[in-house]
Amino acid sequence: MNDVRFALRQLRKSPGFTTLAVITLALGIGMNTAIFSLIQDLFLRGLPFSEPERVVRIYGESKERDLKQMPSSVPKFQLLGGNVTANYFELLGIHPILGRNFLPEEESKGDVVMVTESFWRKRFNSDPTILGRSITLNGVPTTIIGVLPNLPISWFGRDSEIFANKPFEPPGLAKDRLRRGVSFMRVTARLKPGISISQAQAAMPALFQSYKEQHPETADNTWSPYLVSAAEDVTGDLRPAFLTLLAAVSSVLLIACSNVANLLLVRFTGRKREIALRMALGAERRGIVRLFVFESTLVSVIAGVVGLCLALWTVSVVPKLAGQNIPLESGVTLQWPVLVFTLGLSLITGLLMGLYPAWQSSRADLVDGLKEGGRGTSGSRGQHRFRRGLVTAQVGLSVVLLACAATLVSSFVRLSRQEAGFRSERVWTGGIGLPPAQYPDPASRGRFAERLQIELRSAPGVEAVSIADAVPLSGNYSTTPYARVDKDPVPLNQRPLGLTRSISPGYFHTLGIPLMSGRDFTERNGADQPLVVILSNSTAKKLFPNENPIGHRILFGAENGNGLQAEVVGIVGDVRSQKLAKANDVEFYRPWPQRSTPFLNLIVRSATKPEATAGIVRAALNRIDNGLPILQPNTLGAIVTQSLGQER
Repeated sequence: MNDVRFALRQLRKSPGFTTLAVITLALGIGMNTAIFSLIQDLFLRGLPFSEPERVVRIYGESKERDLKQMPSSVPKFQLLGGNVTANYFELLGIHPILGRNFLPEEESKGDVVMVTESFWRKRFNSDPTILGRSITLNGVPTTIIGVLPNLPISWFGRDSEIFANKPFEPPGLAKDRLRRGVSFMRVTARLKPGISISQAQAAMPALFQSYKEQHPETADNTWSPYLVSAAEDVTGDLRPAFLTLLAAVSSVLLIACSNVANLLLVRFTGRKREIALRMALGAERRGIVRLFVFESTLVSVIAGVVGLCLALWTVSVVPKLAGQNIPLESGVTLQWPVLVFTLGLSLITGLLMGLYPAWQSSRADLVDGLKEGGRGTSGSRGQHRFRRGLVTAQVGLSVVLLACAATLVSSFVRLSRQEAGFRSERVWTGGIGLPPAQYPDPASRGRFAERLQIELRSAPGVEAVSIADAVPLSGNYSTTPYARVDKDPVPLNQRPLGLTRSISPGYFHTLGIPLMSGRDFTERNGADQPLVVILSNSTAKKLFPNENPIGHRILFGAENGNGLQAEVVGIVGDVRSQKLAKANDVEFYRPWPQRSTPFLNLIVRSATKPEATAGIVRAALNRIDNGLPILQPNTLGAIVTQSLGQER
């Protein structure tokens, strides 16, 4: 304790050195703590399921196409959640805090739902009599049978609040379409005890072959299943990025350590008389080393406390900045493993940066130290070599970090300036979910869409209006196999996949996408009319090199075992629909009435502010159906910015 008290007195005597050393180390320790906290939350802690290592997701891959199929996003409703099978929460080991789980027979009869604890507290004020209460979901009265604990964002997504139990009756999707195969359903499984993922994967080919023989007409029999662990499914390709970040902040800490070690060496060298007096009075060299190491360790521990505060602020801000790009809970905190990591890092830092300077200083010549009085010296030859080595290491690490940072910044700037192929300024968008009870078929949905567009086109300030199944860069898209009709089509399971988007007439005008050849869709391209399609410019060049595509026919999808034919009527400019960093190879546009769904995105270009545009849309919607909410209203500019989130 005497050594600790002495070290504290020495640090108080030199407030400038202490402040500089603490701030320098706190930045390095704080950044390392913050990154480790995020790694702990994303990769090490695991999902809050029963035996999460046995939970897997099943996807499909087409080796002939060298493609892996990821499920497209399900339609988003005002209350986000999903349709799950009766055993879903039991499979995950999640038990309701009130009420019961779904029953198997309720998948085919009985309109019942389970809600989350946050929904229960927010919408029902924690009413203990919530069980048996009725709420209207998609226009259908449903009964609440249970309250689930709040669910992990990393698995269920943000704002998942309500779950129904009819996954095989998705709104607006005909049963024959469901039987042909869909890509938006996610299959979750629990492995038997003692079975590894590789063992389960080895059993898939035989099971899949049996499935293909029993259901030769389905589209999904062209995809073979592959298994992904729950942890890998949640984090995806984030692991390399975080390891890179950890390496970068570790380099920053090394630079900080070398800076402070240099300061300590100068500081300890200037105390040669003190060292000589102590040794003359009988102090051992190891005692001198211990005294100085205590001083350096005390500096690093104080820096660790400051760095911990910095890390706490950082991890509270990251989820807000990351948005939907990183599956982090909004209330991320520093768990005890992180505190242990910070303490260990602080102690190791103090030892590493203080040990050599303390040892070098303790080797000072006793007679020279007493002769020099209170004057410091420039140090021995070994100390000079040590300082030069530290400076060289600092410069080397700094150059590497600066080069990496410059590369990352330049690539991000280049990406942010990337032409998306559409104009996002002054464009507002919002989703509308049409309840199947009121809008059961394409005709009723088409009438609603047409009336809404007419209402909005006459509104003041509105320049253009259109409808689509999804907007570019929103993360929602679908793919379909395709082939030319006039060529010998390859087997269905070998056909390439292209992005498809369902749009109304005027979509290209609304988004400023140039029409390069042919025509736009018209009101005559209805659900009962011959199928037509518009190609992106890259698609036209790939499918019809040195030919005019207009008038040619293309096979789409897997209907009838070979797909449906559509006539090419136009060519438009290329759009980066999935990511700004990824140029779409093939993209098709089809008339919304010929491929309508119960969920649509309204796209409005106006001269008014986004809030005013939302009010105009709300008023028009009320005149048609005042029971329909506007889902996730946003500007297209904000969506473009959000699409850069993961790269940022």
